Amino acid sequence: MVSTGRKATRGSTTGRPVMALLDLLGRRWTLRIVWELRNGALTSRALREACDDASPTVLQTRLAELRRAHLVTHERPLGYQLTALGRDMLASFMPLYGFADRWAAHSGEAATADSR
Repeated sequence: MVSTGRKATRGSTTGRPVMALLDLLGRRWTLRIVWELRNGALTSRALREACDDASPTVLQTRLAELRRAHLVTHERPLGYQLTALGRDMLASFMPLYGFADRWAAHSGEAATADSR
């Protein structure tokens, strides 16, 4: 801890925006929403159908967080869509989606082999 005389702060402030983004992305359903919006705008109903395991309250909370972070915008009648910043972020995370898909496929193959 570094004492500044006024109040104690921890570390530097340079990493705070990055940590805030990682915190936001670590919340369940956040990346799923961004992924679903990758091809264009979705209405609230279409987004709920795409994320059918999420409760409406959770989806609205995550969408509000994404809007505050300027990653998603909502325009009527189009619905929710990614901002330029949101598209850039998604492009940065695309390799992780590919890794997750390969891992899921590999895990499925391993489970099938174990059941034999």
